[in-house]
Amino acid sequence: MKNRSVSRRNFLKKSAITSGMATFGFHGLTNDSSVPEEFKNRLPREVWIAGISQMDVKAKTPQLMVEEVIRILNDVFIYQPDVICLPEVFPTSNIEQDLKLSEKLKISEEVSERFSNLATQNSCYIICPLYTSENGKAYNSALVFDREGVSLGEYRKIHLTEGEIEKGLTPGPLDPPVFQTDFGKIGIQICFDMLWDDGWTKLREQGAEIVFWPSAYAGGSKVNTRASQQRYIIATSTRKNTSKLCDITGEVITQTGIWDKNYYCAPVNLEKAFLHTWPYVRRFGEIRKKYGRKVRITTFHEEEWTVIESLSPDVFVADILKEFDLRTFEQHTRDAEIAQIKARKDL
Repeated sequence: MKNRSVSRRNFLKKSAITSGMATFGFHGLTNDSSVPEEFKNRLPREVWIAGISQMDVKAKTPQLMVEEVIRILNDVFIYQPDVICLPEVFPTSNIEQDLKLSEKLKISEEVSERFSNLATQNSCYIICPLYTSENGKAYNSALVFDREGVSLGEYRKIHLTEGEIEKGLTPGPLDPPVFQTDFGKIGIQICFDMLWDDGWTKLREQGAEIVFWPSAYAGGSKVNTRASQQRYIIATSTRKNTSKLCDITGEVITQTGIWDKNYYCAPVNLEKAFLHTWPYVRRFGEIRKKYGRKVRITTFHEEEWTVIESLSPDVFVADILKEFDLRTFEQHTRDAEIAQIKARKDL
């Protein structure tokens, strides 16, 4: 695909720098006559995310599989995504050849360079799951390329299957990294990691707002549960069946399916906060009265969850929380636990 002279996110980033605004606060740009029309009326922390499903995508060789995936991506690039996640070790999946681990590692090196170039050409982040090696050990990994094709590092699958270990793979470190992007912190888990809590929890504790899950299987309701438990966006990219994008409440934003089989691409808004509804519901009327359409308050009545979301480039959720003395779910439960510990000591 032809390289865009101005990408949406690069334009906003550069405008923010020249006008002295923080990277994540692109407020004030929507009324600027110098802003291209396609970038106007966007939220300050709107992120377009794409995921792939290899459902019914088959090839004889890894090289042909890469071509098939790029063919799908050519449709995705039309949406100018900020970040794309590919399926778990996708080049050597759904192919006819039975390859040795050494062959998979060599192919991964070749594929890595190609997708680094694609990230550069399309000015987007790419989560590229491949086999990697270091000091004689091999890993099931996911490389993270930034908009300029530079590797920000890699995540190595923590919880391998017995079959993977028997084939020579080594489990990754128990502390998963987070990666700083120009729209926030992201993390990664891979396939079998879904069955353990540790990686998902550690990513939340490190401030991840979006977690990508490349996988051999779809995960189903477990994906939704992880999103609601950890209160961050989860974007999946799978080898078969459904790939999907889940909001912090666990709701599906979009997904692949029978009619849209091989990719999704949709926006998420990171300028939001997750609250325990009580007792903060007592202030919601005041917030609505002051901000009107600039703020969306969504309450899940049975769960007593509430999400406060900014719909305006000049309104920031942190300011609302401070103004109306609201605490996020994390703050609320942490303070309650501190009080519980103190009360036990006083017994």
